[in-house]
Amino acid sequence: MKKVIILTLIFVTFSSIMSLEIAGVSFLENQEFVENKLVLNGAGLRKKFVIKVYACGLYLKEKNNNIDEIINSDVPMAIKMHFLYKNVPKEKLISAWNKGFEHYKNKKILVKEIARFNSFFKYDAHKNDIYEFVYTPRKGVDVIFNDELIGTVGGIEFKKALFSIWLGEKTNLPKLKAKLLGN
Repeated sequence: MKKVIILTLIFVTFSSIMSLEIAGVSFLENQEFVENKLVLNGAGLRKKFVIKVYACGLYLKEKNNNIDEIINSDVPMAIKMHFLYKNVPKEKLISAWNKGFEHYKNKKILVKEIARFNSFFKYDAHKNDIYEFVYTPRKGVDVIFNDELIGTVGGIEFKKALFSIWLGEKTNLPKLKAKLLGN
């Protein structure tokens, strides 16, 4: 009986610290984001040509590879971006967000939300900077930069648009999308 208890404790301890490594960045299997306990669904690498820009992880309440369910569900979820490149100017970040939002079907009703979101990017992203986009129902998307809350954009419609940047049908990041879905 002691062996079973010890093995169970070892398994529970080990499973809580398991992680997936992408380009030297570890994504924990289980992580808490703004009081939401989430599980790593998948992680991948954003490359531009041969340059590694950032490693990215998608965290959900439970693993899921159904894109429509993930994008449309009103449950906690998060995207974690760990920058690998030495410097990504804030203007390029904003331009990339805007390009991603272009493909969202209801983007015209989100003009204020997108402008608010873009206003949060006041600094260039440097190597080892981390952005987290954490959706909490009835609250919205918290934008967290290096463990500091920058601001929140309310509404599930904005959350759908933001997560569509990585997971949408017309994403500019199809290889990363597949990895975030655990493929």
